[in-house]
Amino acid sequence: MGKSLVIAGCVAALAFVPTAAGATPGSGVSATVVAEGTSAGKLKVKTPKGRTDVTFRRITIEPGGSTGWHTHRGQLIAVVKAGTLTRTLDDCSVEVSPAGTSFIEPSGKQHRHVGRNLGSEPVVLWVTYLLPEGSELSDDADAVDCGPGE
Repeated sequence: MGKSLVIAGCVAALAFVPTAAGATPGSGVSATVVAEGTSAGKLKVKTPKGRTDVTFRRITIEPGGSTGWHTHRGQLIAVVKAGTLTRTLDDCSVEVSPAGTSFIEPSGKQHRHVGRNLGSEPVVLWVTYLLPEGSELSDDADAVDCGPGE
């Protein structure tokens, strides 16, 4: 009987234990979505080994402009905010990314590429760089010979 009273007392006491608070509304916080894009497929994000520098950058490429051939030492996640970006990759394949799309640029010298604005309005990119600590944002690379027009 004493054991039953102890258990009953513990159960009754639990009724008076405060429960964890649920979600509460924020206060004094504001946020702005600056760019939003959807990938064509699954995004495979890999961070560098060791410490990672994370940089957010707004890039504008004027009509007729080009990034020049380059590589990155870490991955980039890009959203095309405006315009259409045309990228030529190391294997001479071409990827066209209109406003409202997103993509990953892989890391490494074997992934050199060039971005071009072949349209009539500026291309605006919002890019997140995930680079090994202390790395440059990009490294110049030799052009790939993809034939006429490249």
